[in-house]
Amino acid sequence: MAIRPPILQRGDTIGIVTLGSPLDATIIDERIKTIENMGFKVVIGKYAYGYGGIVASTAQQRAEDLMSMFENRSVKMILPTRGGTGVKDILPYLNYTIIKNNPKIVTGYSDITILLNILYQFSNLITFQSLLLIDFSTSTPTYNFNQFYSATSTLSSPRVIQNPPGMQQTSLIEGNVRGPIVGGNLTSFVDTLGTPYEIDTTGKIFVIEETHEATNVIYRHLTHLIMARKFQDCVGVVMGQCTNCSISYSTTYNDLITGVIAPLGKPLMTNVSTAHGIYKAAIPIGANVNLDTYNNRLTVLEPTVIA
Repeated sequence: MAIRPPILQRGDTIGIVTLGSPLDATIIDERIKTIENMGFKVVIGKYAYGYGGIVASTAQQRAEDLMSMFENRSVKMILPTRGGTGVKDILPYLNYTIIKNNPKIVTGYSDITILLNILYQFSNLITFQSLLLIDFSTSTPTYNFNQFYSATSTLSSPRVIQNPPGMQQTSLIEGNVRGPIVGGNLTSFVDTLGTPYEIDTTGKIFVIEETHEATNVIYRHLTHLIMARKFQDCVGVVMGQCTNCSISYSTTYNDLITGVIAPLGKPLMTNVSTAHGIYKAAIPIGANVNLDTYNNRLTVLEPTVIA
């Protein structure tokens, strides 16, 4: 069983880090104020306000910030400001033994999902494809916060991951499989293929989502992952949304799912609210789930935090 981090409660301390692209200081400060108004304390990473171009600061500096949060006993949750790009740069500079011995909630999406999966693979730590700092805003749907807190602040199980009303999950290939759930942002995983940090999908439920890419690019990425056997090695597939993805060659994202992924024959659920969409389900990376596409149900089988 993977390591579950300690539960998040009001009054706990949240560590803020920038691990990929920079975020404007005004937005960081606004979101931190929202978190403090929710009843949490905040520790800000030394390089959280970095603004070094494509990435906020050097890979070593961003890794140093992350490790400092794992080593800080008062920090219960580590919250990246945003994703963007460049998160994979920090992976060689992390101490995975220290991380394993100091489990904390780590949450995020977009390029952060590279880190989430590597922390599970290298440190056996359950992480969460869920909120980033930018999402701590009054405009964020209640559904997103409910999902986040149900994964990080309760011990109840099992937990069914359901879309908000009016957004239908659809099962295309029938099956009933169990295993740890892994995955996240499509482009980010393609970037790590052929490195020591590529995603391991063997025996796993594989979830994928994307944003702001044309479908011809999505096609390239999906077939790349197929050639790397990431879909063949998994036991089931959950396709999240492709948010603001443009249509190329009259081919939609759903066309790609039915034409490229469905023929692989793995149990397949689609249109799950994820990550870059308005509505964000909380996906616990590394936790055991049941994908039952006979009954169109995705269930987290265990608590994902400990008391």
